[in-house]
This record gives sequence, C-alpha cells and structure tokens, in this order.
Amino acid sequence: MTNPDATTPPKRLFILDDEEIEALYARPCFTIDARPNGFALTQPEKNLLATFSQIHIQLYFILQLSYFKAKQLFFSFSFDEVGEDVTYLLERYFPQLLLPKLPMLNKRTILKQRQSILELFGYRLCTPTDRQNLFVRAQQAARISSKPVYVLRELLHYLTEQHLVKPGYSLLQEELVGKALTAEAKRLAIILQTLIAPEDCLALDLLLTETDELYPLTVLKRQPKDFSLGEMRREIARGEQLAPLYKLAGGIVPKLGISGEGISYYSALVSYYSVFRLKQVGGWIAYLYLLCFVVHRYERRSDNLLNCFIQLVKQYSDEAKATVKSTVYEQRHLSNQDLPKAGEALKLFTADYAPDTPISLVQAKAFEILERPRLNSLADYIVNEASFDEIAFEWEHIDTMARRFKQNLRPLFRSLDLSVSRVNTPIYSAIQFLKTALQKNRPLHQIDSGDFPLDFIPVGGKPYLYQRNETNSKQIMADRYEFLVYRVLRNRLEAGELFCHNSVHFRRFEDDLLDDQQWANKARLIAQTGLASLTKPIQDRLAELKGQLEEQIGKVNQRIQAGENSHFQIKSTGKRTSWTLQYPTSSETVNHPIFETLPQVNINSVLDFVNLDCQFMNCFEHVLGRYKKQVADDRLIRACLVAWATNMGLGRMGEISDISFETLTSTSANFLRLETLKAANDCISNAIAGLTIFRQYDIGGAVHSSSDGQKFETAIPTFNSRYSPKYFGLGKGVVAYTLVANHVPVNADIIGAHEHESQFVFDLLFNNTTDIQPEV
Repeated sequence: MTNPDATTPPKRLFILDDEEIEALYARPCFTIDARPNGFALTQPEKNLLATFSQIHIQLYFILQLSYFKAKQLFFSFSFDEVGEDVTYLLERYFPQLLLPKLPMLNKRTILKQRQSILELFGYRLCTPTDRQNLFVRAQQAARISSKPVYVLRELLHYLTEQHLVKPGYSLLQEELVGKALTAEAKRLAIILQTLIAPEDCLALDLLLTETDELYPLTVLKRQPKDFSLGEMRREIARGEQLAPLYKLAGGIVPKLGISGEGISYYSALVSYYSVFRLKQVGGWIAYLYLLCFVVHRYERRSDNLLNCFIQLVKQYSDEAKATVKSTVYEQRHLSNQDLPKAGEALKLFTADYAPDTPISLVQAKAFEILERPRLNSLADYIVNEASFDEIAFEWEHIDTMARRFKQNLRPLFRSLDLSVSRVNTPIYSAIQFLKTALQKNRPLHQIDSGDFPLDFIPVGGKPYLYQRNETNSKQIMADRYEFLVYRVLRNRLEAGELFCHNSVHFRRFEDDLLDDQQWANKARLIAQTGLASLTKPIQDRLAELKGQLEEQIGKVNQRIQAGENSHFQIKSTGKRTSWTLQYPTSSETVNHPIFETLPQVNINSVLDFVNLDCQFMNCFEHVLGRYKKQVADDRLIRACLVAWATNMGLGRMGEISDISFETLTSTSANFLRLETLKAANDCISNAIAGLTIFRQYDIGGAVHSSSDGQKFETAIPTFNSRYSPKYFGLGKGVVAYTLVANHVPVNADIIGAHEHESQFVFDLLFNNTTDIQPEV
C-alpha cells in the first residue's frame, strides 16, 4: 500500500444534481389545481395581511407568504416573473381591482414582510451560532454514516426541527457537509495512527498483496452461492483466515466511535471498489475501509453459517416427518389388509381341541395364516387403540440420515461461537459437551452414558434416546443425542434464547443498546438527536399519540356516517346500521381498451426513450473511476440489463446477439453493481415523480405506498434460494420484495422465500433514497 501519511487530493463534493437542487431551492411553481390550496390564507394570515394598506403590497405579501409555506425559503422576484400567480390572486382576492401595472416594492418593505412571516411561523434566519450548531450536527451525522446525502438530509431535518430558514446550497454542501466529512476523516486517521501498530499495517497490507492466484481480499469478498458442503467449507476457511484480523479489528473499530451503519458503509466501499482502487486511496483511510470490511465480513460469515445450520436442520427434520407420514400410511394400509387374516387366526384359539393339544400346534396354524411378525405388529396396533408411535418412526429415519447430517452439520457446529442469555441454560451445557468431544475427534459412542448432559431433554423424549447393550443395561444412542442437540439449538436460535456476538442477525438484543456507562449521559445524548419528542416523559407522549389517534378515528367514523366517504356503502335495517366496502363489479374489464390501440415496442427502444428524458444511463459509472480502460457504451449496458432482468443470462444474450460473451461479461463486471443499479432506479423514479400524471394517483392529496413480494424461481444456485412447493414446486426461488408508491417501484430487496415479508417493511421505507417519500 502507499505511504500511510499520503493524502488524497481534495475533490469538489457532489451530493445533489441540478434537478434535486432546484426541487429544494427553486421558487415554487403552482399548477392550476394546486393554486387554490397554495394561496389559501388562514385567519392569522389574513389579520397580518390587513396590516398592509396598499393593494400591490398586499399582493406581494401573499406571494411571499405562500412561497415560504411551500419551501420555507424567501425568493426575490418581480410581478412580471410570476404573472400567472398574480393574475390568479387578483381574480381571487381583488376581483374589483384593475391596475395597468403593479409598482415594485422597495427593499425595506420586502424585508419587513419577511420578518413578519418569520414571526408568524416561529422561524428565524441562520445566525453564526446556528451555523456552528449545524456544523456540530453534521459532524454527529458523519459518525453515523459518511454518505454525503445522509449528512445533508440530517441537516435539512435539523433545520426543520429548529424552524430555521435553509441557508444556501453551496454553504450546506461545502462549508457544512464537506468540512464535516473531512473533519471526520481526519479524526479517524488520527485515532488509527495511535491504535494500529506497524505489524498490524503489514497484516492489512497482505490483503492487497497479489499472490499466485488471486488477491486475498478478492477471495474474502466472495459470498457462498448456496448451502452445499463445498461452499460452506470454503466459507469456514474464509472465517479462519479472517479470525486474526477480526480480533485486531475488534480492538480498534469500537474505539473509533462510528455506528454500525458507518461500519457497513465503509465495508461496502471495499466490496464496490477493486484492489487497484483501494491501493489508490491508500493511507489510513484505506486501513479504515479494510478494518470495517473485516468486521462486517466476519459477522456476515457467522450469519451465513447459522442460516445454513438452521436450514439444514429444518430440512432433515422435515424429511423425517414426511417419511413418518408415508410410513404410517403404509402401516395402516397393511394392518387393514391383515385384519381379516387376524380374525381367522383368532378363531383358532376359540375352536374346540382335545384337552392335551399343545399350544405350539395352534400357533403354527395361526402363523400359517399370518406371519408371526405381522401378527405381532397388528396386535400392538390394536392394543394402542389403532395408532402408531410416530416419534419412534421419526427417530428410526433419523438413524438412517446419521452419516449425512454429521457430514454437513458438524463442520458448521464446530465453527459457531454461541452464547446464552442465562448462565444455567441446560442446552448450553450440551452444546459445550458436544463441541468439546467433536474438537477432540472423540467418538460419541465411546463416551459413558452418564457423562452426557440430559437436563435439556424433555421427560417424554428420553425413552427414544436409549437402547439395551450386550449386558442388557441402558446405553444412550449417540447419533440421536447429537441430532437432538442440533434440533434444540435451532429452535433456541430462532426463539432468541441463544445468540452469537460476532453476528448481525443473531446477536443479542442488548448488543445494539447503549451500555450503562454511555446511558449515564442520556440527557446529552437525547439532546444531540434533536428529536423534541424524546425529551417528553413517555406517559405524556403516549397520551398525546392516543389523543391524536382517537381524533382521527372519530373523524373517519363521522365521514362514514355522513356519507362523505364514497368507498363505503351504508345500510340501515330498522335500528341497526351496517356498512360494507364498495368493490368493483365483475363486469369490469382487466385492461382499458386504450391499450389495445397502442403499438408494441421492443424493450431496447423503451430504455433508449427513457434515457433521452432522464439520462439514467449516466448512473452506470466504471468501477475504477480513474485509469479505466473500457468506456461506457449505452448499447452494451442495455444488453446486460436486459440479459439479467429477463433471467436470460449473459451467455444466452451473447448467442442471440451480435455482442460477444466476453464483451458482455466485462461490461457487466465494470458497470453493473448494486450502487449503480440503485442510482439508475432512483433517477428513473425521480423523473416519473416529476410528471404531472404522477400526482393523479394521490389519495386525499397524499402519496400512499404498499409493499409486496414477487416469487421468482432461481435458474442458478443463490444463498437466498429456498424450497417452497407452493410457489416453486420442486425448485428453489427467492422473493423480490418491492415498495411501490403511485405505481412506481421506489425500492426493492431480494429476500428468501422462508422469511416473513413484514420484517422488511421498515428497511425499504428507511433506505428509500428517491424523491418519492410516501406519507401513508
């Protein structure tokens, strides 16, 4: 790596594009439909308006007031520049007035109006003290996430909370966000200089040192494709390679004072950029990226192993239960067939024989009718009230799977570092016992039965774990005991009773909370959040929310009873009143006839047309940024997008097009990644939101959103793929979980078919980076 003291030349910070800046700072342009609400005045505003005597001053005041309510900013304009708004206001508020030309106000009057508007809404202009507070706020946000757009959003939120007029964009971008990020980088570099020893630098440098095959970092970046034994062994090997570095990072990263989101962000930079790019970054910042990557990757490795362990145990358990159902069905069918023969055999014992007839003769005749084992089995079936011991059948099948589950689960089990919330948890003793035996390669069947921890086993389950040995004494069945530990372990992990510290999804809840020492300064921490609601006692806050909810419920019921809500149909029968929802009739057509008149257009033309309007193809930047050999070619990128989006793959696209597979592969690797795909999607979503028709889908003037998942069968193995007979038959697939607002997919995530979709609603809403922010 380059000299740690080297510094990267400063570059101008880029946060928002021109359209986004205009959306924040440009003077509002009300549409015809928006003007009635945009220029509506409340009684306090009318009272303030009456303090100005001349018509043209009142007119300018209404314009300033309405624009401020829309953007919380003041704008310099003349009457000629807002001619349409002036015409509307004259017709609405001054219909009797006919002025040939409106004189312009002097600067003193304009400033007086602005001060009155500020006092009316409790706003104020940013003072030097406020700017200093903004910079402190930006520094705090930079510790949580160093994404410039995140810091900017936090500043905008702080301005709204404190009722401050937004300063200019240049000041926010360069003086606040830019300097805050620079200060955060310097702070981290200074801390790292004191914490990282020279030998630690060499260990991190080895990740970026080329070997005979690949860079070590490139190998560590790889994620397992599925739950196969080979993939899991490679994942375990990656963990063993990361272990010493994770120990090093564990002593450094917590002292940096950055959040989990910050660690994920710096780790993502390592995943996004090539080794060559990381070498260009160099210095302490590169060490910061690598340390965060080691922490995040090692914790993801634990998640991968635990997910695999849980899935395999579930797979073996489900297989055993399915086999039990089949076995019970076969046994019942066989017993029903044997019942008539059993009846004949029973009649032999009720027939008249000579007094000295031996019982063996009767038995021999009975066994000629029905074989002894089958007759004995049928007798047990009748004695047990026509039922079978399904648990016994299940354990018998598990015995046949012993070699399989030991081969797949033992490596995972040995690699897991588990903890419990309570010290005396019975299953933890069994886990430690089993792990010690496996690490010493000691066969379980050679261990005395009295040494096995049994407290975690329910009383009803113990008879199935023992068998009689040669001396007719009870001996524990090692394979069954081992699988029972795995099954209970899986249940306790899903219940949250067992956890893994070096994990993301399976860590203890308390690990995400502040410790007692940090919480001792809770007053200062709450003040730093800038959230006024946290300063109130929780009882008062809950009472306030309850009052708001009750008020809304009352309004909804009143509108339904008054018949104002057209979606409800009120029915009265005597004194009883009921309501039903209005549903579309069955005669409603699926597609509007207008769609039949539209010509079919190929997808490539659609992509080209959309790009002409919003330039979303510019979002697909080369992974290197600098010193790149391949120049972006829209035609090649579109081919890759279609190949992946249609599940066709680059190989098939290379066969059916005039573009070689090698060209498609290099283009996909250089330009298509999560970062660029999200940026392109956001660009298209923002462009759609700028269309007039977008607001036509609002409900009650608000943007509503919904989340739902689509099931897709996977053509190649992936780590999130799961079996789901309901959707995929015998195949495996994933769920594309999408957040849709006004028919625009604003955010999406790929989850497993086994995961509950409701757990990801907040993630989609919180990580939505488009301009479309749903209100409901």
